[in-house]
Amino acid sequence: MKAIIKTNNPVTLSYAQSVLNDHDIGSFIADGHSGNALGFIGLITSRLMVIDEDVVEARALLTAAGLEDEFCPI
Repeated sequence: MKAIIKTNNPVTLSYAQSVLNDHDIGSFIADGHSGNALGFIGLITSRLMVIDEDVVEARALLTAAGLEDEFCPI
């Protein structure tokens, strides 16, 4: 599993996950509850995770959706 987006913005995470779901790419949000509770002070950031085999396609889809500024470094 690899993190492709790292943010505390729940709208961004939901939108990104929706884009991936529309293209049958499974994903999950790691540290979502912790990020919501402690993210406002910068301790924990939520991450959108995908399996290694889907990283390239997921990044291409999310770039097309305008989310490239949210990507984790490769």
